[in-house]
Amino acid sequence: MEFESNSWSSKLPQGLDVEISHHPITLRCVANLIIVMERLNGGKGFALGRDESLLNFLLESAVEVLELESERTEASSRAAFSSKGEYECSVTDSENKCWVLNEGSMELHAMMLQGGSSYHKVHLNLSTYITPVPSETKARPVALGIKGSNLYLSCITSEGTPTLHLEVADKEQLKSINHESDMVRFLFYKQDTGVDISTLESAHYRNWFISTALQQDNTKMVNMCQSATPNRFTTFTVQHGAVESDCGKRP
Repeated sequence: MEFESNSWSSKLPQGLDVEISHHPITLRCVANLIIVMERLNGGKGFALGRDESLLNFLLESAVEVLELESERTEASSRAAFSSKGEYECSVTDSENKCWVLNEGSMELHAMMLQGGSSYHKVHLNLSTYITPVPSETKARPVALGIKGSNLYLSCITSEGTPTLHLEVADKEQLKSINHESDMVRFLFYKQDTGVDISTLESAHYRNWFISTALQQDNTKMVNMCQSATPNRFTTFTVQHGAVESDCGKRP
């Protein structure tokens, strides 16, 4: 007699074979099969029902199979980042520079916006996720989409270095992301370090963070950098909702 994860088979006396391929195996199925086997055998030469130790062994084996299948199913379900919710937000860096979409180059730039130019500020749809594996940190996986578009921030390598990109993505495909798939490039770990203050670390390339340059630098592009990189800001104020702030006012 043999138990497997996707099949159950037994040799009956007098040349009668029974094989069941049914997934998932349940204890009720095993018990019913034992009863049928005894009835088919007419109670002769197959004393399964009268051998209590053998019956207990078979039932314990069936329970063990069920427990293994349950653990595999649970592990499989945990292997995916699952979308939990979404809210609108805007982001400013430590110099109160706002993110602005440069449609020509399809890049995000960090810029001071004053007066009537605040409408250039990018608003994001921030999707939160349940992590597949418990983490010691309180960082929450998130996906960042440009409001009113199907553009999402992603972290991929360019010439061997992780860089920030804007990619077209299907929102439905982002609802569940396998932790080993290339789609993890759309996820960032949002670690809150204060009231509305957060870092955004790539889930695909750990220890690489979304960052902006000092205002005095000519580099305006929002990009990735490693922690403690000189002249780069990796902490941001993430404001919930369509909050209008003066991006030109220094903190």
